[in-house]
Amino acid sequence: MTLPSEPPLQKLQFYVSTGYSCGYLPNKLAQSLIASPQHLINADVYSSLIQQGFRRSGKFAYRPHCENCRECIAVRIILQEFTASRSQKRAYKQHQNLTTTILPIAFHAEHYALYAAYQKARHANDALNKEDKPEQDDAEQYRQFLCQTNVESVLVEFRENDQLKMVSVIDIVHDGISAVYTFYETSDAKASFGTYNVLWQIEWAKTLNFPYLYLGYWIKNSQKMAYKQNFKPLQKLIDGEWLK
Repeated sequence: MTLPSEPPLQKLQFYVSTGYSCGYLPNKLAQSLIASPQHLINADVYSSLIQQGFRRSGKFAYRPHCENCRECIAVRIILQEFTASRSQKRAYKQHQNLTTTILPIAFHAEHYALYAAYQKARHANDALNKEDKPEQDDAEQYRQFLCQTNVESVLVEFRENDQLKMVSVIDIVHDGISAVYTFYETSDAKASFGTYNVLWQIEWAKTLNFPYLYLGYWIKNSQKMAYKQNFKPLQKLIDGEWLK
């Protein structure tokens, strides 16, 4: 096992989680490498971790560590070299009427209602959603996943005529921003909210003079992750090196 060894990370300990059902590849068992203790993972430490392929879920920092699978590859967009395609430009123009508000991380009932509808529409067949769980369990899972953070994070609302259309949770690290999670209204089949959102994050990161937008993991055989290949140039973390 290769563990992060940069000076800011030397006080951390790392352990491998028990196996759980992979959310991206069918019939696969996944494991994660977890950084601990949580209270030591501040903005500085997390900035070092994300450069080594870690991500954040609530207050947990992790990266995939599956025994027989290396399909999850951390990716980031090189902002100064990015050029939008024609279809991306159309998506950006289509939703330019959206207004944005940047907020502190917190629970908002309106956000949760949109999140729940998004999960039902986009992940209805996932094993997690097949379980018969009380609604309060789903709300608590949402709070732990997106309403808790020990790094520098923000919520971004996207509205049209004052109606909530999309919400993003974004982390701010030393060399860029990290797209933690985005959910949006799915009822309009002609909308391109997901594409618009990545383009908005690219432009916002540029205004902050950052070089990168971290997009999480790309998985070659996962349809859910295929969109990330459309944003180029895309760097991939391969054997500890960020490569085009």
